[in-house]
Amino acid sequence: MDKQQQQLSLVKSSRQSCNEWIFRDVPSDITIEVNGGTFALHKFPLVSRSGRIRKLVAEHRDSDISRVELMNLPGGAESFELAAKFCYGINFEITSLNVAQLCCVSDNLEMTEEFSKDNLHLHAEQYLESIVYKNLEMCVEVLQQCENLLPHANELNIVSRCIDAVASKACAEQIALSFSRLEYSSSGRLHTIRQAKCEGDWWIEDLSVIRIDLYQRVITAMKCRGVRPESIGASLVNYAQKVLTKKVDLVSTGHQKLVVETIISLLPVERLAVPISFLFELLRNAVMLDCAIAGRLDLERRIGSQLDIATLDDLLIPSFRHGCETLFDVDTVYRIVVNFSQQDDDEYDMDDVSIFESDSPHSPSQSALLKVSKLVDDYLAEIALDVNLKLSKFMAIAEALPAHSRTIHDGLYRAIDIYLKTHKGILDADKKKLCKLIDFQKLSQEAGAHAALNERLPLQSVVQVLYFEQLRLRNAFCCSHTDGNHKPVHHQSWQTSSGGLSAAMSPRDNYASLRRENRELKLELARLRMRLNDLEKEHVCMKRDMAKSHSHKFMSSFSKKIAKLRFFRHSSSRGSSSPSRQSYRADSKVIERTCASIE
Repeated sequence: MDKQQQQLSLVKSSRQSCNEWIFRDVPSDITIEVNGGTFALHKFPLVSRSGRIRKLVAEHRDSDISRVELMNLPGGAESFELAAKFCYGINFEITSLNVAQLCCVSDNLEMTEEFSKDNLHLHAEQYLESIVYKNLEMCVEVLQQCENLLPHANELNIVSRCIDAVASKACAEQIALSFSRLEYSSSGRLHTIRQAKCEGDWWIEDLSVIRIDLYQRVITAMKCRGVRPESIGASLVNYAQKVLTKKVDLVSTGHQKLVVETIISLLPVERLAVPISFLFELLRNAVMLDCAIAGRLDLERRIGSQLDIATLDDLLIPSFRHGCETLFDVDTVYRIVVNFSQQDDDEYDMDDVSIFESDSPHSPSQSALLKVSKLVDDYLAEIALDVNLKLSKFMAIAEALPAHSRTIHDGLYRAIDIYLKTHKGILDADKKKLCKLIDFQKLSQEAGAHAALNERLPLQSVVQVLYFEQLRLRNAFCCSHTDGNHKPVHHQSWQTSSGGLSAAMSPRDNYASLRRENRELKLELARLRMRLNDLEKEHVCMKRDMAKSHSHKFMSSFSKKIAKLRFFRHSSSRGSSSPSRQSYRADSKVIERTCASIE
């Protein structure tokens, strides 16, 4: 009803305006009908300028044609009125709001230089070339007018020329702005003045008014021209906010789906060109509108590459699918975490040391792993409250990160404890599988104390907690009674400290740590060999002296050798355990055997 009312009002206004400028003293001899509008005009002015009308009149010369209907005229009655005014010699202003209409209608009516000099088509083209294409804002206005003139505007290359002009102007303004930021420092060197991000990109707001198909062509042209990725990203964010925040109904749903899919295809390849919160918002809309799978997977890959700067609110994506029992879309988050962890795709070659000496550009750093592991643990604690969440999906997300990503397992333990508290009917076998995800050796003292008294944990897990707590106490006791110059090397304590650290390191750092320990062991072995050589020399001297005589001199020499041997024995036995320590160590061996039998 709205469109019909607009057409009727347009026809009435065209009739009124037509009566104001036609020759009233000369009766009309031809009636032109255009999209429901009727114009009572004269043949001579029209035939002198329009080749199409001239041909129609010539074809019906014998029947003396008096009525002509122009079908599919670009711009309808409004455009024809401007063309008729030009035929009658009535002046009107050509602007960016009507020049596209004039180009299309003059081409359709064949108002070109072939039929009359200084015709309408020439005037419209000159206005485009001399004024519109030199002004970015006017190009955008013309593009907006071309939306109702397709495909005629495309055939006349009005759209493509405006798009090239917009891209060229935006690129030129950025280059000029970059030069304006340069200044000489006190040392005589050029440096760039820091300015606000995307300063000078005023065209971002202007582009948000054009249709999505034309907007796509503009952004593609800007990319080819070299416009900054940050500016492209800012424009995409602004356009999406203008369109996707509108009220959704059955008609606009399809349009919004097209907008989301188009914006995904236009995202810059650079990592931080758009905020990660915007990527998550796009992903939510893509899931809700059931967009193409390829676009959603591309968003998940982009988010995974920068997951370390995401927040918990970003990950809490509601489940929009029908029939889904879970509150949040855990499948999507699982794929995002897998994308992050699979950045480290290169296989490590342990024989090539050089690959450990520089970070791979595609592998996540240790700091990123720590941030993501904490984020994932917080997410697990949040979704663990969902009673409909299956154990397999919970465990899949927990296992999606590599083993060395978590230096401490307090967050994972908290999430698992919440899951056990929410899902009280879980089987004992499932409890064991779930608790195997926790490295109880990496629990803090507070978390370990909580786990030791946690009745929701299986018995095996409680025994492991007690065992590692006993090791922690023993190491603390040994450190407090150890001389600073001679530290005892104990195999079990090395596993507790060094083994825990190596498990928390990346493979590259772990390898470097093992190399350092290997060098230290080699040095220690060399010292022991030197001591052994000294003892062998002393033993040879003793046998030689015994063969010579049993004199007093020999006895005194023998006592000196014995003293030296006692010195080495004393130094090697300084770290021996007392009876209380031996009983303490026996208790730990009993618990260790208990753990081994349970496993």
